[in-house]
Amino acid sequence: MTLTKTIIPALIFFISVMLGGCKEEASHNEGADNLPPLPAATVSIATVTRQIAPNQIELVGTVQAVERAEISSKISGNILSIPVDLGSRVKKGDLLVQLSAGEISAQLQQAGAQLEQAKRNLDREEKLLKKNAATPEMVKSLKDAVRISQAAYLEAQTMLNYTSIAAPFDGIITQKPANAGDLATPGKPLLLIEGENNLQILTDIPEAMISKISLGDTLHATIPASNTKVSGIVSEVSPTADPSSRTTPIKIKIGYVAPLRSGQFARVTLAQEETTTLTIPKSAVVPYGQMQRVFVAKDNTAQLRLVRTGVRISGTDGAEYIEILSGLTEGESVIISGNTTLQSGQPLQIQ
Repeated sequence: MTLTKTIIPALIFFISVMLGGCKEEASHNEGADNLPPLPAATVSIATVTRQIAPNQIELVGTVQAVERAEISSKISGNILSIPVDLGSRVKKGDLLVQLSAGEISAQLQQAGAQLEQAKRNLDREEKLLKKNAATPEMVKSLKDAVRISQAAYLEAQTMLNYTSIAAPFDGIITQKPANAGDLATPGKPLLLIEGENNLQILTDIPEAMISKISLGDTLHATIPASNTKVSGIVSEVSPTADPSSRTTPIKIKIGYVAPLRSGQFARVTLAQEETTTLTIPKSAVVPYGQMQRVFVAKDNTAQLRLVRTGVRISGTDGAEYIEILSGLTEGESVIISGNTTLQSGQPLQIQ
C-alpha cells in the first residue's frame, strides 16, 4: 500500500513533463511554419561546358648569365690591389687584380742576364770558329745554351704577366671573396664576373620527357620575383642523366631581359597533350573558408553544391574560367551573378 502511494505521484509528474515538452515542440514548429518565405533573387546563369584545357607541368629553374667566369690566380702571391667592387662594370682587358711581383721580377732579371751572357759566348765562339780557333761542336753547344736561356726568360716573363689579372670579357662583378692583402693561391676564387647582356635558364628535365626536348625548341618560363614571362631557345642538352634525380640538365637561352638578374628563381613550362575538362565562369565560384561553393539553378530554385576546382583557363572569348574536378555535371546551369548572398532553396528570377 505504501509502495503504491509512492509510484502514483511520480508517474503523474513524469506524464505532466512529457505533455509540456510536446506542447513546446508543437509551438516551435508552428513558429517555423509562420516564417516569411525567402524573396526571389535576381540572378544570371551559365552552363557547365567542356573546354580544351592546356595540360602542362612546371619545372624549377635558375636564371644565369651565359658568360660567367670565376677569377683566380695562376701563381701564389699577396694581393696588392683589387680596383673593382661588387657591381662594378668592367670592359674586356680592364685590370681586376694586381699581385706582388718582387720574386718574379728578380727571376726575370736573372733569366735576362743569363740570356745576354749566352749570346755573348756564342758570338765570341762564332768569331773564333771563323779563325779556326774553335770547334763546331762548341758553337753548337753554345747555340743550345742560348735557346735554353731564351726559354727561361720567356717563362719568367709569362710568370710576371700572371701578376696582373685582366677581365676576360665585358661584364659586372657579382662576387668578391678576396681583398687587398690576402694571399692568392692557384685555384682560390678572387672574383666572379658575369656578362649582363646574355642570360639563360638552367633547369632539369625528367628522364621520361627528355626525349621530347631537342636543340632549338622554344620553351616558356616565368620569373615570379619580377612577374616576367620570357621565351627562350634550348641551347644545350646534356647527353647523360643524373642517376640520383633521374633528370637531365638543359640550358635555355633567353637573351637580354631588363628586369632579370642572374640567380633568380624561374618556372619553366612544358606543354603536354591538350585535354578537355568541365569549366564554369570564374564568377560562379563562391569561396567559403576552405570550401569552394557553387549555386546551381534548378526549377527556378538555388541549390548549393560543394565543388573541387582545378586550374584557371582563359577562354576563346577572353573570359576566365575555372576547371571543375568534381561536384558538377556537364549541361547544368550555374549562377554567375547575384550569388554572394544566396541561400540554398531560395527562389530565383533568372535574367
